[in-house]
Amino acid sequence: MNPANITIAVLDRTPDDLAALTSHLEDAGYRVLPASTQAHIERFVASQAVNLVVKGFDAAKVDPLPFMDRIRAASPDTECLLCGHGGTIHEAVRAIQRGAVDYLPKPVEPALLMEAVKKALERQALVASDPQLRRSLRRQSEPNIFVGASPAMQAVAETVEQVASAMVPVLISGESGTGKELVARALHEKSTRHDGPFVALNCAGLTDTLIESEFFGHVRGAFTGAIYDRPGAFETAAHGTLFLDEIGDLSLKGQGDLLRVLEDGVYRPVGSIRPKRADVRIVAASHHDLEKLVRAGRFREDLFYRLNVVELHLPPLRERVGDIPALVDAFNRHFAARHGRRQKKPTPAFLDALAAHSWPGNVRELRNLMERLVVTVRETNLEARHAPARPTTEPSPHAADALFTVTRGMSLAEIEARTIQATLDQVTSNRAEAAQRLGLSRRALQYKLRLLAR
Repeated sequence: MNPANITIAVLDRTPDDLAALTSHLEDAGYRVLPASTQAHIERFVASQAVNLVVKGFDAAKVDPLPFMDRIRAASPDTECLLCGHGGTIHEAVRAIQRGAVDYLPKPVEPALLMEAVKKALERQALVASDPQLRRSLRRQSEPNIFVGASPAMQAVAETVEQVASAMVPVLISGESGTGKELVARALHEKSTRHDGPFVALNCAGLTDTLIESEFFGHVRGAFTGAIYDRPGAFETAAHGTLFLDEIGDLSLKGQGDLLRVLEDGVYRPVGSIRPKRADVRIVAASHHDLEKLVRAGRFREDLFYRLNVVELHLPPLRERVGDIPALVDAFNRHFAARHGRRQKKPTPAFLDALAAHSWPGNVRELRNLMERLVVTVRETNLEARHAPARPTTEPSPHAADALFTVTRGMSLAEIEARTIQATLDQVTSNRAEAAQRLGLSRRALQYKLRLLAR
C-alpha cells in the first residue's frame, strides 16, 4: 500500500507534540492533516476520506472517548489511535474496547507509532477486503428506521429497493430529523457502489468562497493557505455516493457550479488546469419545498429537474405514530448493544405517552431519547415519567422570548438581537438550524453572536 495514498489526521493541542507526530508520519510518506482543535478534525472527516485519526491528549484533563465516538459515527471506516499523557492501564483497556486501534503513552516513541499505524491500516484493509463484513459494520453504525407498518414508510422502503441499483439521482424531502441521511446511506448500501465511499456534504454551511474547494478540491498554492493538495467531495466520493444534504440552502453560485459538473461530467480542482471525471451517484436532500424555492427564484429550475429524477418523501413522526413501538424496539436494541447496557422494557404507559407527544424533532428526537434512556435510566422498565413532558397550555420558559412585541423606539439592532435569541431558544441553541431559520450562513450567525456578546 502506497503511504502517499493514506490520509492521517492528527490532533494535539500541544504545538510541540503536534509537530512531532506530524513529522514522524510525514517522514514515513503519509499524507498528514494536522489540527489543534476537535472541530478541525471533524471537518476533515466530514469532507474527505480519512484512514486514521491520531489524537494526542492529557489524560488528566480530557476523556478522548466521546470524540472518538463522534469520529466513528461520522465515518465508520476511519480508525482511531489514542496517544495519552498520564493515562492508566484501565483507561487504555476501556479505549481499545470502545474501538481504538491502540493507546500509546506520550511522548510517543516513533517505532511504536509506526507499528500502531501499520496495525490500524491492516485492520482497515481486512474490513475493506470483506464487503459483507464492511456492510455489516456500517449497518451497525445507525439503527434501522424502516421498521413499522405505516404505508408512507413502506412506500419509501419499496422505492429504495427499486431504485438503489439504478444510477439515477434521488431527491429526499422531509422535515428536519426524519432520517434523510439514513435513507441516503440505505440507497448507497443497496447499490452496486456499496464498496465505494459514502461522502456526506452539508450544503448549508458552504459560503461562496468555499464552494468550489469543497466540491472540487484544490491544488497546493491555489490560494493563500493552500499548503497542500486537498481533494474535494467529488473526488473523495469517486466510485461511490455523494450525499448533498440541505441542497435547498446552497447559494445560486453553488447551484451553478453543481449544475455544470452534472451536465458536463467533469470538474477541475481550484488552481488546476487538468479536468477530472466526476464518477459519483448523487443523492440530495432538503427540508425545504424546492418547488416553492424555484418559484421564488431561490433555486434553479434546471438543477431541480436534474436532481429530482426520483423523489422520496419522508413523513414526520407525528404522521406515523403507529410505528413508534417498532422504532423504540429498534433503538432499544441498537443502543443497548452499542453502549454495553441491558435493554429496557417499555411499559404500555410509556408507549402511550410517546404516542401523545407531538415530536417536533421527529425520528431524531425519538432516537436521542432512547439513547439517553438506555444509558442513564437504572431501572429496567421505562414508565410514563421517562417520556417527554406533555405539552401544556401554559407558556413555556422560552415563550416570552419566542414571541415579543416591537415597541416604538426599539432599535433595529435590538430587534435583531431578540429575534436571534428567540430563534436559538426555539431550536435548543442548535446554531446550524438557527442559521437556516434566520436565512443566514452559520458563519454570519456566529459573527452576529460575537457582536451581541460584547
